[in-house]
Amino acid sequence: MLHIELVEKCKANDRQAQMQLYRQYCDGMFCVAMRFLKNSDDAEDVLQDSFIKAFQRIGQFKGDVTFGAWLKRIVVNGSIDFLKSKHQRTVELNESYLQVAEEDDWSVEEGISIDQVKKAIEELPQKYKYVVQLFLVEGYDHSEISEILGITETASRTRLLRGKTQLKEKLKDLAYGT
Repeated sequence: MLHIELVEKCKANDRQAQMQLYRQYCDGMFCVAMRFLKNSDDAEDVLQDSFIKAFQRIGQFKGDVTFGAWLKRIVVNGSIDFLKSKHQRTVELNESYLQVAEEDDWSVEEGISIDQVKKAIEELPQKYKYVVQLFLVEGYDHSEISEILGITETASRTRLLRGKTQLKEKLKDLAYGT
């Protein structure tokens, strides 16, 4: 059955169609949640909440993106909201006055593994970590990141640049063992 047909059946509250969509997407969306949450119980909770939200709001799905992309956005937002609720809010600097540089060089030292990069991203301060993860791992652009995190595109670019600088320093230390 085509995704469009499944989605239409879900809009009509067809439980079998909902289960079919759930089975098609649950593993991939669990992986998305795990990349943020690093805990399978938390990822499972966010996943369940995300599917509930998706089915409650399926009438808002217009088909301008794939169902998977729409659902992924719900899972990413749910994961970030979960993390925010677990951490105490910190006062954000007003970053609008900062100068932004565009730089696309994401190369790292030779001999650095993907796992080392992921671990280094995890060690970044929260406000940089989310932007780097959304941009580098999830593939979102600055307008999408600004929408997801509720920050300006300028702040997104600034945080990405700063996060990347810190990330490169961490990886350089790993490469040279300092």
